[in-house]
Amino acid sequence: MPPTTSANDANDANKLQCSVIAESDIADTKPTSMAEEDIIGAVASQFANMGGSGDDEVLKRPVPRCQATIDSDGLSRPSIGTRERLLETPEQIAKRLDKLRDAVRAILECLGEDPTRQGVVDTPDRYAKAMLFFTQGYGKSVWDVVNDAIFHESDTLDGMDDLNDCERLRNDHIHYNLSHNEMTSVVIVKDIDIFSMCEHHMLPFIGKMHIGYIPSPSAGVIGLSKLPRIAEMFSRRLQIQERLTKEVAGAVMEVLQPLGVAVVMEASHLCMVMRGVGKVNGVTVTSCMLGFFKTNESARREFLGLVGLNRG
Repeated sequence: MPPTTSANDANDANKLQCSVIAESDIADTKPTSMAEEDIIGAVASQFANMGGSGDDEVLKRPVPRCQATIDSDGLSRPSIGTRERLLETPEQIAKRLDKLRDAVRAILECLGEDPTRQGVVDTPDRYAKAMLFFTQGYGKSVWDVVNDAIFHESDTLDGMDDLNDCERLRNDHIHYNLSHNEMTSVVIVKDIDIFSMCEHHMLPFIGKMHIGYIPSPSAGVIGLSKLPRIAEMFSRRLQIQERLTKEVAGAVMEVLQPLGVAVVMEASHLCMVMRGVGKVNGVTVTSCMLGFFKTNESARREFLGLVGLNRG
C-alpha cells in the first residue's frame, strides 16, 4: 500500500502555488494531498475538525451527498461517489450504462426529438458509452498508473553527493543558482495532448500540458510515459482547468517526492467558443509550481523557457 500524507503534515516548501497566468490576482491555495488513496483520510480530517474522532468517525457517520466533496481550496473536488467506479463489477458497469442510456433518451425527448428516429435511435447507447470513456479516469488511481515505474539513479543531481544537501535544498535553506549550472537535472515532458470535459457545461476543452520536475537523489525518477498517463487520468474526468493543473502537479509530487514540480497547461474551451462570449481564439493558461520551482525564480524561468512560455 503506497504511503499517504495528510494536508496538515505537508512541508511548507511543498505547498501548492497555482495561478491562472492571465489573472494574476488569484490567491495562493492551501496545501492538499493529491493521492487517490488519501481522500478518505481527508474526510476523516474534516470530521476531526468538526469535533469527531477521525477515521473511526468516518465509519460511524455517513457523509451526506451534499457534503461529499473534498473542497479545501475552493476548486470543487469530485464527489466521493465517483470513487465507486474504482471497484465496479461488470454487472455494476452495465447497470450504470443502462441508467445513462435512459438519461440520454430523456434529453432527446426534452429537446423535442423522437428517440426512435433512424438518425438518433442508437444515440443513447453511443453517447452513454462515450461519456463513460470520457470520464474513465474516475476508475483509476495514481498508483495504478505509475505501477512501480520509479527508478533510482545515483547521478540524478550533479554536485549533490550528500542527502543532507538535498534536504536543505528542499527546505530552501540554501540558494542554488541554475544559471551557474549548479543543478542540471531537470526532467520535462512538454506538449502533452490533453482532452477533458468542463464540469460546468460538460463541453470539451482541449490543449497542451507541460510537466517538469527536479529529481531527488533519495527518491529517483519516473518512467517518462507515466507523466502523460497521470495527466490523462486526471483529464478523463469532469474538470476545470485550474484543478486539473493542480492535481497533476500534486500527484507527481506525492509519487516522486522530488525537489520541485512545475506544471503549465494551455487550453481552448468549447464553452467559450460555442456559447457565452463566443471567442474562438481565447486560450487559458494555468500553472502550478511546487517545491523549488515555487521558491526559486530562476528555476521557474528555466522551466518556462524550456517549454517556450518565458515571454518576459
